[in-house]
Formats: sequence, C-alpha cells, structure tokens
Amino acid sequence: MALSKKPVMAALLLLFLLISTSSISAQSIGVNYGTVADNLPPATDVITLYTTNGIGKMRIFDPNQATLQALKGSNIEVIVGVVNNDLQGLAASPATANTWVQTNIIPYPDVKISYIAAGNEIKPSDPLAQYVGPAIQNLNNAITASNLQIKVSTVIDMSLLGNSFPPSAGSFSDSASSYINAIVSILVSTNAPLLANVYPYFAYTSDPTNIKLEYALFTSPGVVVQDGNLGYQNLFDAILDSLYSALEKIGGANLTVIVTESGWPSDGDSGVAATVDNAGTYYKNLISHVKNGTPKKPGPLETYLFAMFDEDQKGPAETEKHFGLFSPTKEPKYQLTFT
Repeated sequence: MALSKKPVMAALLLLFLLISTSSISAQSIGVNYGTVADNLPPATDVITLYTTNGIGKMRIFDPNQATLQALKGSNIEVIVGVVNNDLQGLAASPATANTWVQTNIIPYPDVKISYIAAGNEIKPSDPLAQYVGPAIQNLNNAITASNLQIKVSTVIDMSLLGNSFPPSAGSFSDSASSYINAIVSILVSTNAPLLANVYPYFAYTSDPTNIKLEYALFTSPGVVVQDGNLGYQNLFDAILDSLYSALEKIGGANLTVIVTESGWPSDGDSGVAATVDNAGTYYKNLISHVKNGTPKKPGPLETYLFAMFDEDQKGPAETEKHFGLFSPTKEPKYQLTFT
C-alpha cells in the first residue's frame, strides 16, 4: 500500500517553518564592538571571535579602517557609526558627505554594511543637535548617488522621553520635540529605522525603591504593569513600548526601531546590582526575549548587546568598564548562545 504524501509534506513544511523561524531569531542578535581600551585583541582576532560564537551582527562606533578590512568576506552585518564631531561638517557640505561615503563605505563592497548611524545619543540641548538631520540627509543622498542599499539613521537614548508610564502614555519631552520630530520626518521619508539605546539597568538603579530587580532582569513571575489589554513582565518591554507610543504621537507609527545597545555591567556599583550573576541573567534573558518582540510590537526585534569587551578606558562611572561579554583575552564572561 502506498504511503500518503500528506503527512510527509506536512512534516517538511513544519521543518521549513522551524528552520526559517530559527534563522530569523538568530539574525536578530548583534554585539557592539567598542574599543575604548588599551588591551584589546587585533581586529582580525575579534572578527574570528564573532564568527566562532555565531554572532552575525556588529555595531562599530566609527569607520575604523582596520576593522572594516578585517570584516571583508566575513558575512557579518555591520552598523557603521559616524562620530559626533563629524556631524557639523557632514551637515554643512554635501561634498563632505560624499567624501565620507567614498572613503569609508565604497572601498568595502564585500563588507555587509546594513546601516550608517549618524551620531550617538545626541541630546536636544547639545550644540551638535542642529546638525543631525542635515547630516542624515546629506549622507543618504551620497549613498543613493552611489547606488547603495544602506539606510542612514541616528542613535537616540531614552532621555528624550518626557513620559514613559504607563507605556501607552509614552511621549517625547517638550525640549526634545522639535529635534526628534525633524529626525522622524526624515526617517519616514527614507524608510529608515530609528536606532535606540535601551538600558533597564540605569532605569532600575535610578529608582530601586519602585522598580524591582526581577522586573529589570526578565525574571518576574507574572505581570507587573497592566496597561489596557497589554501586560508587562519586564522593564525592557515597557521602555521600548513607551518609545513606540511616543513615535505614534508624532507620525512615526510605522517606523522600525532597532535596539542598538542594551546591556548590564558585571561590576562597578559596589555589588548592588552590577554583579556577574545579574549581568549573565540579563544577557541570557534578553537574547531569548527579543526573538518575540514586545507586547505592542510582536515579532523578532533586531538588538545589539553592549558590548563585546570590557573597556578599561571608559568612564567616568566605574560600571562603564564592565559591560563586556568577553574579557580582553577573549575569555567569555558568561555562558551565552547567540544563535
């Protein structure tokens, strides 16, 4: 008797879906490669470390030529940063933006550059704030003229939010309004994502009386905050959904948000929250959690852990030196699976 093909086809379809879902989830995790240290391994060793650990995405904070050379042919997707001090020149001159692209992007056709981040955590009160939008526009024009498929954006932090509780009431502060409105307008017109740094650690340590550690570490056993029909079991989701709500209020409802930094220090605050156990718990749970997105925006969320290494020259806070997933000798600090 011939076997029915239906069970076989169903099994194959299920296998395909599982592989596809796993692939999407694996692709959502990246790691920041910061270099504010005097004891880090060479870039070629760093790329090998990413590859052997299955880390498929990287963010770099400037177009470091040694790093870009080492990335050639690696298949690692990269966010390339524009240092804040370069924004004024890029904003003032399309020719300067074109030169930046010709120098830092064009020579690397075999590096998978996914985004250019024009500035990192510029505050609305910063004199550089006026240059962010024009720099994005000039860089985008230079990219388009070069027939490249790379989106240009900027990285914000959550200090731009004036209200974040409950998440549905999220809104930008009055002082940030004109700054973020201009940026969102550009990103909507170019179909580029907004890049955002999200740190439950800092939110928790700023108010440990009202925010429980379990809520910050993804270990709360049940819903902590009920907001309409959405329930929140962790602070990461609540912060990010506050940002989504704020974007909705200024015409950015359809913007994709990429979390360009999120992490937890292993030392530096007298052991109150910055411990190896807490940091390991945070990173492990974050990797697992972002595969499913937030209550407001379900689905894989592209997220970059901060950071690859402990950086001994960062500061001024001691915790800034202890965000690494690996020691400068390339030993893993935690047992994490990135794929």
